[in-house]
Amino acid sequence: MGFTCALAVAAAGCAESQRGEGGGEGGSLTFGAAGAPDLFDPFYASDGETFRVTRQIMEGLVGFKEGTADVEPELAERWEHSPDGKTWTFHLRQGVKFHDGTDFNGEAVCKNFERWYDQTGAGQNNALSYYWIENFGGFSDGAKPSLYASCESPDATTATVHLTRATSKFPDLLGLPSFSMQSPTAMERYKANDVRAVGDSFAYPEYASAHPTGTGPFKFASYDSGNAAIRLERNDEYWGEKAKLNDLTFRIIPDETTRKQELESGGIDAYDFPNAADLKALRDAGNKVEVRDPFNIMYLGITQKNNPALRDLRVRQALAHAVDRENLVKANLPEGAEVAKEFYPDTVDGYADDVQQYPHDPARAKQLLAEAGASDLTLNFYWPAEVTRPYMPDPQGIFNALAEDLREAGITVNAVSKPWNGGYIDDVDNARADVFLLGWTGDYNTPDNFIGTFFGTPDNRFYTAASPWGEQLATELRTADAEPDDARREALYQEVNRKLLSDYLPAVPLSHSPPAIVVSERVQGLVPSPLTAEEFAGVSVTG
Repeated sequence: MGFTCALAVAAAGCAESQRGEGGGEGGSLTFGAAGAPDLFDPFYASDGETFRVTRQIMEGLVGFKEGTADVEPELAERWEHSPDGKTWTFHLRQGVKFHDGTDFNGEAVCKNFERWYDQTGAGQNNALSYYWIENFGGFSDGAKPSLYASCESPDATTATVHLTRATSKFPDLLGLPSFSMQSPTAMERYKANDVRAVGDSFAYPEYASAHPTGTGPFKFASYDSGNAAIRLERNDEYWGEKAKLNDLTFRIIPDETTRKQELESGGIDAYDFPNAADLKALRDAGNKVEVRDPFNIMYLGITQKNNPALRDLRVRQALAHAVDRENLVKANLPEGAEVAKEFYPDTVDGYADDVQQYPHDPARAKQLLAEAGASDLTLNFYWPAEVTRPYMPDPQGIFNALAEDLREAGITVNAVSKPWNGGYIDDVDNARADVFLLGWTGDYNTPDNFIGTFFGTPDNRFYTAASPWGEQLATELRTADAEPDDARREALYQEVNRKLLSDYLPAVPLSHSPPAIVVSERVQGLVPSPLTAEEFAGVSVTG
């Protein structure tokens, strides 16, 4: 949401959510989760399985309209900002309590902000405070600049947040699960900030393992690690429409085939990211396969640190012409997938319709390689094993297709495969791959969340000091993000997108893929989210 849009929403009362007092239809739902949450404190999390659980327990000042990536009021009924975009005043919903009975008010909002900002020691580790560092930057020790300046509460129904600069991603970023409002009382009682580094891992406090406390329609009940099950129960004191379900259980079932079998046997009622090859059989068996709108990007990443040939724009353009994206989408991705022309979907602001195109053309690829003196190009092509991502449902099949395209253009491919959490991400982040498969599912609907995340710093995985345009691109992205005028910001991002494809080409955009979620015929009311951020309060189970 842009600055002008936010102001218009504020003036209109932010299209205040009309939540009634229904609920209580009963029923229980069991969801087959692909993995165990790392913990239940979303501020210290960056994994989807943690967020899937905490999203039911906690709420933010803003949320996302069901079934969309559009911001709407949640615990803040409306907001407005100063002309310079640095001061944001949130008018809070009244009569809301945390699950432990603590009042939600302006003081609670500021205590949450100060808790995030005041992290020390292990709490400042990127592995823990990832979303704070990515969106706000530094902490109160001043070691690095921070977007956040301060928070004040002039009264119980108001919280004013001061920023150090204007940014297009505010207040949208407050809809991220990491910035959910949590009970100050519970956090103090169960020592929420007492996280410690233990070797290569972390030890979490009692709050994060057993006492997560929010304002949402479900409350945390238990985590039975022995039986790999997390149980939530309906919050009968919820401020809005009560959840229809009596309780909600997440069973941890890492194997996708086992999740499918459990659905067929009635052991679970739903699971995420079914194999595209199983969709017809799932539908034929009477299940409902809900296909989300694609709000993601898969790309062929290019690292320029170790292979000097890749620093030549002509070589990167040759890679773009070599890959057959149309065939990739048709043969390897689920129904509804689309060829990507740039690095985010066309529903995001700043999308430019006139970016440079790279049609599949092996002859042109060979010509460009020859012009660059790289006809004998050899690439270490990394692909991830033991993983399924929303944008990358079949990593090995996708790799095989792209590797064959590159070979057709005369490029020698050395295949390197490692487990996603067993060396792949580490190698990609440390620039050991020449080219690699990666992608992103949007957290919220702003350009900065996509291309700002990918290319906003000159020392990330896509380019190094060997790329003279790295700092220039980062500066262009910062300038666009800080522009408070909607129309000027739109034009700035459009120009960045044009240059990304014509002048820079740090990666090759491949596709947007619609990830699916499957539920049994007994499940009613599930609304698929393009953010893969489904909420279960409106769901019921019959029979």
